[in-house]
Amino acid sequence: MTAAPLDPDAAAASSLAERAYVAIRDQLIMLDIRPGEPIDDDGLAKALGVGRTPVREALKRLEVDRLVVSFPRRGTFATGMDISDLAHISEIRVQLEPLAARRAAERATRGERAELAELAVRIQEMDVAQADRAELMRCDLSVHRAIYRVAGNPHLEDVLIRYDNLATRIFCLFLDRLPTVDEHVGEHVHLLQAIATGDADRADELARQHVLGFETAVRAVI
Repeated sequence: MTAAPLDPDAAAASSLAERAYVAIRDQLIMLDIRPGEPIDDDGLAKALGVGRTPVREALKRLEVDRLVVSFPRRGTFATGMDISDLAHISEIRVQLEPLAARRAAERATRGERAELAELAVRIQEMDVAQADRAELMRCDLSVHRAIYRVAGNPHLEDVLIRYDNLATRIFCLFLDRLPTVDEHVGEHVHLLQAIATGDADRADELARQHVLGFETAVRAVI
């Protein structure tokens, strides 16, 4: 298990089912539970200190998120991954990530702009070369979650969170082979700055380049 929820907004999760969902989701995203691996309900319940019912409720939600798949009489497994997943996910994200960035630049409040500008500074000061995988992924997810939230459209936010989780899972699968992880994380600085200053056109274009660059980088090492 990761030390803290990858999604900062989930840190305050109160119900047992929500806590189980966040913890198992993070293990799936970070590949602590590998693609195709069977899900051990009992083991997860014991590790998380909850009963089997919250775990089962969490797994139902994770199946909707396409992070697990259940088969009659066989059990539940972490969803597998293949190259077609990358193309399908990128096809959606390349349309919606720029939209979220544009809306965030247009709609962000003064406080939200200050928050995004501060996040950009923290990333600039981060020693990416020395950061471990969990820290890099937590940083990446934090940026995307912040942009989705500031965009002000909860339906768009829900869709993008789902597909960003799936994209991050692919990222983790190839992370050790990607030579430009620091550049990928560093791209967030200019994106956040564009949103913070209200430059919607630049935010739109940078978000598009970010998604396309991710797909290109992964394909180069497959």
